[in-house]
Amino acid sequence: MLRLQSDLVALCLKACDGELEGIEIDFDSRAAVGVVLAAGGYPADYAKGDAISGLDDAAKLDGKVFHAGTALKDGAVVTSGGRVLCATALGNSVTEAQQQAYQLVKAIDWKDVYFRNDIAYRAMAREQAGLAK
Repeated sequence: MLRLQSDLVALCLKACDGELEGIEIDFDSRAAVGVVLAAGGYPADYAKGDAISGLDDAAKLDGKVFHAGTALKDGAVVTSGGRVLCATALGNSVTEAQQQAYQLVKAIDWKDVYFRNDIAYRAMAREQAGLAK
């Protein structure tokens, strides 16, 4: 989604009308990396209702944080699902996008937040070996 430059609403309306054939869809050519921030214990039992901090700080960085398992409770954003957020970023390389995505991750916190530390490493290895476009 972060790379999509075309109007998503217009594309959805065309799809509903069965009129996507021949429509050109524009994407940002840069690499994109997304890191899922999950509730501790996911995919098994996990807590809900934990206050999420750092979203305002993350909003000041390059990239975008997509909400999935969140809710508003008393004016605060809290966890309400297993896959809570996805910190995404663009870069001129996969390595650059990955570094930007992890900067977003570092800005965000809640009790028992879990995320993988190895996102995009295979793509980065291909990139460094000259195998990626």
